[in-house]
Amino acid sequence: METPMKECLLVIVVSPKLEEEMVDWLLEKEDLSGFSSMPIDSHGSGTEEMNIAEQVTGRQRKIMFHVYGMEDAMPTLIDELKIRFKKTGIHYWLMPLLGSGHLI
Repeated sequence: METPMKECLLVIVVSPKLEEEMVDWLLEKEDLSGFSSMPIDSHGSGTEEMNIAEQVTGRQRKIMFHVYGMEDAMPTLIDELKIRFKKTGIHYWLMPLLGSGHLI
């Protein structure tokens, strides 16, 4: 019996200076169903990456990407991400999708 293919959501958070490079890299990936991006404020205890103004306000501007694809494609994509964007401070997490669709 075949196991059904599962959809996943890979969330990638990058500094604004990496936004265009990440967009270009993701557009090259044919195994993805698509992705979206948005500016966010990142909050946390890791102040070593923050400048003085960010430390005072308690937030750091970042760009968050939501990458949609099939579970079996994600390990390769994450491996490529680790190689291509090594030592850039990117944060990511992978989650299964419980459902998705378009309302028409």
